[in-house]
Amino acid sequence: MKYIKQFLIILAISFIGELLKYLLPFPIPASIYGMAILFTGLMTGIIKLDSVKETGKFLIEIMPVMFIPAGVGIMTSWGLLKPILVPVCIITVVTVVTVMAATGRVSQCIIRMNKEKGKDDE
Repeated sequence: MKYIKQFLIILAISFIGELLKYLLPFPIPASIYGMAILFTGLMTGIIKLDSVKETGKFLIEIMPVMFIPAGVGIMTSWGLLKPILVPVCIITVVTVVTVMAATGRVSQCIIRMNKEKGKDDE
């Protein structure tokens, strides 16, 4: 029963993200709205980590399975993708490198801030 409750919380947040995507005129995917809502809820304490932790871990564990339909979709669309394969590959590589660099920088900043905060507390 605990897992169903946790999944329903995550599902409700995803639904709110879908509503925001429908209502707001911004080109932001609904999943980003949902992640932002969940993050804000967790950081403010509105949503307790224990109320989504186990189901979140489970969803992360099965995430590779979720990419199977996307892979099959790419395989079935090969005829359409073949003429633009080089630009798509270049865009993909640039995007991956950019996201990795940005994530690394943000992580380093957070680690530095936590270290400085720990020194101030002493």
